[in-house]
Amino acid sequence: MSRHLVRRASEARYVAGVPGFRHWSVVDEGTPAAVHTGFVLCELDPGAEIAPRAQSFEESVYVTEGTLVLRTPEGAVALTPGDYALLPVGYPHAWRNEGEDVARWARMLAPQPRERLDGDTFSVPLPETGPAQAIDVRDPRNRQFGHIEPSNMDPGKQSQELLALSASMRTALLVYSGITVKMMVDSDLGAQLHTMFMVQYEPAGVAGPHDHPFEESYYFLEGEGEGTFDGQSYRLTPGDVAFAGVGCVHGFRNLGDGPLRWLETQAPAPPGRHSYRFVRDWDYLRAAVEREEAT
Repeated sequence: MSRHLVRRASEARYVAGVPGFRHWSVVDEGTPAAVHTGFVLCELDPGAEIAPRAQSFEESVYVTEGTLVLRTPEGAVALTPGDYALLPVGYPHAWRNEGEDVARWARMLAPQPRERLDGDTFSVPLPETGPAQAIDVRDPRNRQFGHIEPSNMDPGKQSQELLALSASMRTALLVYSGITVKMMVDSDLGAQLHTMFMVQYEPAGVAGPHDHPFEESYYFLEGEGEGTFDGQSYRLTPGDVAFAGVGCVHGFRNLGDGPLRWLETQAPAPPGRHSYRFVRDWDYLRAAVEREEAT
């Protein structure tokens, strides 16, 4: 059984749901090796809405196009490109497109919804609220929203005056070996069952073969890269989605002259230690033992 999946943007097949709503379920129960992850790309037409619901899974969303209004018991917020949100298990919410353009977003769902049980989604009452407000990620009262821009991934643009939309050190940039990572949805934001973050590789950026004790999905947004999964290589471009199951040995490198950037998710939430198992570390141990035995 294959422990990975690659789907091209050209292969996208959006299924109609309620009027004006379409979704492409990229990773779900039908994906071999996927038991924790649901990853879906969605579209909502202007004027369309998704009725109030509560879910038996945790969800995070990342908006790529348009304006998406999220209604919750606390009020309504208008999510625009770069905004993201966390919806805890059982949290009542509804969606509406009050803009003039199609709204598009990515959904990460954990644990994986069980479609055989009607998707683990339940209709619930939700009173109407006032006009939607823009999110303010610097407000300490913010509990479930954030915002990220491509410029936030540039190590040279991390000064205080350039980080007006930063939620302080919680979204500090991790930089190593030509790779930058910025956390978005994790335990600090309140997630218990998964993570969502942004990854960027500079032109020389490379991550060697490794695997994890959890599943990962990758939604490519910018640039051109190579992903290798259990020895099989793929050229990956914007709109493509890849998935690596537990134990799938994978690595990435940037093939272009500009940045390679993608949205990444993990489920279940990573452990406190030993999240990465790099092949080179254990190759080093094998060589060290052989040297010791030869002396």
